[in-house]
Amino acid sequence: MERINLFKKHLEEKRAVKIIAGIDNFDMESVKRVVTAADKTGASAVDICADEDIIKAVREMTDMPIFVSSIIPARLARAVELGADAIELGNFDVLYKSGKTFTAGEVLELTKETLSLLKGQHVFFCVTIPGEIEISEQIALARELEDLGIDLIQTEGHFSKAEQANGVRGLMERVELTISNTIELVRNVDIPVMTATGINPTTAPFAFTAGASAIGCGSCINKLSSEIAMIATSQQLVEIASRNAEKVAELV
Repeated sequence: MERINLFKKHLEEKRAVKIIAGIDNFDMESVKRVVTAADKTGASAVDICADEDIIKAVREMTDMPIFVSSIIPARLARAVELGADAIELGNFDVLYKSGKTFTAGEVLELTKETLSLLKGQHVFFCVTIPGEIEISEQIALARELEDLGIDLIQTEGHFSKAEQANGVRGLMERVELTISNTIELVRNVDIPVMTATGINPTTAPFAFTAGASAIGCGSCINKLSSEIAMIATSQQLVEIASRNAEKVAELV
């Protein structure tokens, strides 16, 4: 059985939890701690950067599904060769910090380029929808991605620097944005939606209530200094997702 089937099953049950080590996290030991926490707690997948040495090391240490994130199509294609079970065009947050933004057109072109490099090989493919573009553009982009056969879209909460508040208020505004984006996208496309940005044990239930089939959780785990704390937080997220799956099953 393909490793990615575990993630697909959790996605269908609306209980998928992807633990994100970080698109810019090239610290091998840090990544390994995040992967260990995800693996020990039964998370659905782990998401790592497109560094070849890190991909190889993580592939050797776990059988859980591995996502590799990048905005460079060639690196995503190479990740598949190295054993990635899924690729993700996105996790743009770190790039926003350097002043880079993405239009719907740019994301669509990068997606098409990645697909061309895969040369017909089907790989589970997730694409992040830029959070700062208008919701009508997000929906239009999601529909185009769906037509291309993309398996999953990830939301995010991102404002331009002029609009974004600092501290806790800024974080809550970003969470509110990514959840509102989730609601709109779930209503307008059939492709599954994964909610990310500011998702932690407090906010995760809201993401699932908004209709998400999966949550992407990064800083609430990868910023922790203790592996024990990482494991505890990941366990909380997995339990929240499992309870959501039970609720969904009761409604069917």
